[in-house]
Parts: sequence; structure tokens; C-alpha cells
Amino acid sequence: MQCYISELIEEVKLRQIIKGSGLGVELISFSISDNLDRFEDTMERMQNMLEQMDRPHVTIHGPFLDLNPAAFDSQIRKVTEKRFAQAFEAARILSADRVICHSGMVPTVYFLEGWAEREADFWKEFLWNRSGITVCLENVLDREIEPFAEIIDRVGHPDLGMCLDLGHAHCYSNHSAAEWAGVLKPYIRHVHLHDNQGVKDEHLALGEGSVPWKEVLGILADAQPDLSCTIECSSEEAIRRSLQALEDNIR
Repeated sequence: MQCYISELIEEVKLRQIIKGSGLGVELISFSISDNLDRFEDTMERMQNMLEQMDRPHVTIHGPFLDLNPAAFDSQIRKVTEKRFAQAFEAARILSADRVICHSGMVPTVYFLEGWAEREADFWKEFLWNRSGITVCLENVLDREIEPFAEIIDRVGHPDLGMCLDLGHAHCYSNHSAAEWAGVLKPYIRHVHLHDNQGVKDEHLALGEGSVPWKEVLGILADAQPDLSCTIECSSEEAIRRSLQALEDNIR
């Protein structure tokens, strides 16, 4: 399983972990609007960083703040498309194989009725002339499982799948992370790994919370033999503990 490390720690520590290890990096710099406003400068900075890491595999975390692919407002959808297009272009330039995009669902704001249909319409339009890079929809505040299957089925594009974030499923949904994996395993292309106690999003090292990550990876192993993952912890120590946990438990 190809494993990536999220760009959540300072560059020098990230380089120490990744260089020569075979690990990839999930870049979050292209999720920040100020960096997208300075796209060429950001691209140069990222290319230099990757060179110093001996050109690891790359995944792009797309922008998400203030964006909503299922928005009713056409201007919000237009800005969302522009920002996602920039992330897609970054993926193309850096030879990344996927872009991770949040679903945009905020359950206390949006009703589920019609939401998956609007989201699917956005992705149909976005992907109609784009191919070769997988877009993975990530669950964040999402409480329900089925809308993800509905979106991907409605779009029917081979380059649209799901990124299952185990920590988010564990603390934001009444359905267990194992339920998410069991229902959506045909659609899941990538997994975000981090732990919490089921109360809030903590991004702890694997094994420090109650996320059933070993069970979930077991569920997905047969269904998705090419599954990849990102360790999404915010300290070097937590990343190294998580890598050791994976090595000890995944064969």
C-alpha cells in the first residue's frame, strides 16, 4: 500500500521522514487560497521542496475553505470550480495521481434532500473534459454514508472516487468507520489515517484513540488491492508512531 505523509509539519522534518523512505507526500499548500493567488510562486516552492525529497509520489489536497460544489449560488459554484481547477493543474504539473476534495456538506446548514444531485451535477461538469487524475471526495462533517455512493454513481466517471477519512467518520457520524468502509468499499480509492476518541477531530497517532483503523483496512484490503493512504497527523512524533503501527499490523 502506497503511503503518503501530509504536509502538516515543517518542511525540514517532513523531508527527514520522506527522503529515501519510499513514502509519498500529500501537499496541502494548494488548499490555501493565498497560495493559489500566487500559483506560480507556490508551484516553484513546492517543486523545490520535492526535489530536496528526491521526487516522492505526490497527492494534492484541494482547497476547501469557503467553497461548496453543491452551492445553489452560481457564483459560489464558479469560484469553487476555479479553485479546484487550480488544484487539478497543480496535480498535472507535479505528476500527482489524485486530488482530494472535501464534499462541502455542513449538516447544520444544508438539507440532504437534493444535495447529492447538486454535487453530482458539479462533478459531471468539472470532469467532462478532464481525465487521468483521480478526484477523491473526502468525508468531513458528513453524517450519512449513502450520499457518497449516490454522487459517484450519478457522475459515472472512472476518475471520481472517494477518500475515506477514518477520523472524521469516527467523530462526526453516528455510523462507525467500519460501516463507512463496508458500504463504500467499491468507491474508496484513498484513506486518511489519524486517530481520536470519537468526540472531536484530534489527528492523534494511530493507536492513541478509538478509531478501528485495523478493522477498516482489513475490510478494504480485498476490495481495493491498489488502495493508498495518507497519515494525517500534525507532529513528527505522531507520524512516526503511526508509521510503526502500520508496519507492525499491516502485512
